[in-house]
Amino acid sequence: MIKVRHSEDRGLSQLGWLDSRHTFSFGDYYEPEQMGVSALRVINDDKVIPGAGFATHSHRDMEIISYVTKGSIEHKDSMGHVEVLPAGEFQLMSAGTGVTHSEYNPSPTEPLEFLQIWIQPKQLGIEPAYQQKKFVRKAGIQNIASPDARDESLLLHQDASLYQLVIRVGQEVPHDVKSGRTLYVHVVSGQVKVNGENLHGGDGATVRDVETVAFTGATDGEALVFDLP
Repeated sequence: MIKVRHSEDRGLSQLGWLDSRHTFSFGDYYEPEQMGVSALRVINDDKVIPGAGFATHSHRDMEIISYVTKGSIEHKDSMGHVEVLPAGEFQLMSAGTGVTHSEYNPSPTEPLEFLQIWIQPKQLGIEPAYQQKKFVRKAGIQNIASPDARDESLLLHQDASLYQLVIRVGQEVPHDVKSGRTLYVHVVSGQVKVNGENLHGGDGATVRDVETVAFTGATDGEALVFDLP
């Protein structure tokens, strides 16, 4: 079973400095049927104007992943991290018992575009932690985050995994799905077919009750694939 969430159906926040599309209910956008999929709670597609960003604020008991697609993020947090996250890199912040942080676009001229992802942790009250990594971009599917940090992925405190799919036009990439698991696919760019269903950039799809998913490049494309309990 595949249930598609089209890009144009997402929620919208426009704050002058921020243009954000919400796959699931977030902030002032509330849709009872769009509260997330399994432990996946938020996918926000954010565009931030030069010199602006998210002022210092707090989180707790959430796994927060940022993936920059254009520009860079200047990150500061209460754990003492002062980092720059450039395009192509992944950041995973485990809020745990509580953390404050800010995220800014440091460029005076270039816009920032990134995906903000929240995953509910399996255990509450863990010690806050910060991870950041650049993965070699390559065609196919590779593990970005997992509960056991396998394949040198980031450590995610949930029985879930995040994969990055990079696909070329005409290429087919199979991906096995364990019994009882749910996949959520978010297309970052291009056009990707999921078991024949054509998805464009910004589209998403929930996939259940299948043993294998076939990803096919309708164009060159990129997607994030979440394997969820």
